[in-house]
Amino acid sequence: MAAAPLSDAELAAALAAIGGFERHPFVAVATSGGPDSLALAMLADRWARARGGSAWAVTVDHRLRPESGAEAARLGAWLTARAIPHAVLAWDGDKPIAGLQAAAREARYRLLAEWCRARGCLHLLTAHHREDQAETYLIRRRAGSGVAGLAAMAAVRELSGCRLVRPLLAVARARLAAFLAAEGQEFVTDPSNCNPVFERARLRLDCRLDDPTSLAATLDAVRQCGSERVAREAALDRLIARAAMLHPAGFAVLDPAAIAAAACDLAEALLGRVAMTIGGGVYPPRRVRLARLRAGLAEAPARARTLGGCRFVPWRGRILVMREPEAAEPVQLDPGMRLVWDRRFAAFAADAGRPLTLGCLGQAGVAALDRGLRRRAAASVPPLVHPALPAFRDAAGGLVAVPHLGYGQPGAGAAPRLSFSPVTAPTRAGFTVV
Repeated sequence: MAAAPLSDAELAAALAAIGGFERHPFVAVATSGGPDSLALAMLADRWARARGGSAWAVTVDHRLRPESGAEAARLGAWLTARAIPHAVLAWDGDKPIAGLQAAAREARYRLLAEWCRARGCLHLLTAHHREDQAETYLIRRRAGSGVAGLAAMAAVRELSGCRLVRPLLAVARARLAAFLAAEGQEFVTDPSNCNPVFERARLRLDCRLDDPTSLAATLDAVRQCGSERVAREAALDRLIARAAMLHPAGFAVLDPAAIAAAACDLAEALLGRVAMTIGGGVYPPRRVRLARLRAGLAEAPARARTLGGCRFVPWRGRILVMREPEAAEPVQLDPGMRLVWDRRFAAFAADAGRPLTLGCLGQAGVAALDRGLRRRAAASVPPLVHPALPAFRDAAGGLVAVPHLGYGQPGAGAAPRLSFSPVTAPTRAGFTVV
């Protein structure tokens, strides 16, 4: 029996279940020109217009195939005929030989998020559907992933400055193709989707997901793993709230008793999250290293340890977690410049009249500061942390400001603004199953 086209009402119900949209929604739809994303762009355009908002189709031209530019132009003509606004973003520069698909995916989401951020668009929709979800589960099962990976794709995920929304995870691929057929709309076919060089294409050739029984069993497993992941993330968030305290100077204080009382996997997950936040990491440390750290903190609590560019140091019955000063490379901050230093601190040199260097204070910087100032500051920032604090220096290497110690060089004027904004927060938007 032929698949029924996805309807406007069904997309509206899926987006309502996800929620979080403005009264007059402004959304972007990642649109390659393939049948799935083109169908979503057309449906999302109708949904947004009906609510007094707008939807943009945004295409990333990876420039990996000679014909990609012409395909983007053809897609633009189709969208223009339907009065759907369209933007094309190019992935320029050299392309890696190894890991090409992963690099292309990273570049795609980076460009899409930058586009959304520049225009104040809070929602980026993608057309991942039911079969994509099943394929993701099977790929991760082959790789030996745990429950978190086997939960496959979340309906909502945070990006930098916007959220990624996947409203079609329960929709069959055939229903999107049926929608385009009913609309008389052509689409682009990407040959890489059938190229066995790529893992997902090989999986499509090896695993026939058109068997209803096999597909249903796979999707049941995905839902079960998703529910388990949601419960585990909630338990981890509760443990973080009980056992960890973050300070705006960029360090953390842990409660060893709460960590010792927690299940081993949750305690190790907490240590990994904190190490990523304080150390500026993007990926968690290896499981074996986290297990070693957890066991070491329990067996020899008086001993300091390191992990992920951080030091874990016993302090007044607690554990201080601070950045290793030598692991944080200094950067130059010119007047008017904004940057994120060491993946942890956002800096803005609004009123600086000269270039400055932003880096860790270090032991030499600590020694150069007035002892009375350090004693007063110790009430909120333990002396052990002082060498890891961010400090501004002039071209001659002289200290200009140490904001978290309240120090500013006399006559130096206003110091650049500084805020603790780690790229990896200890808690994040939870995994979403809709």
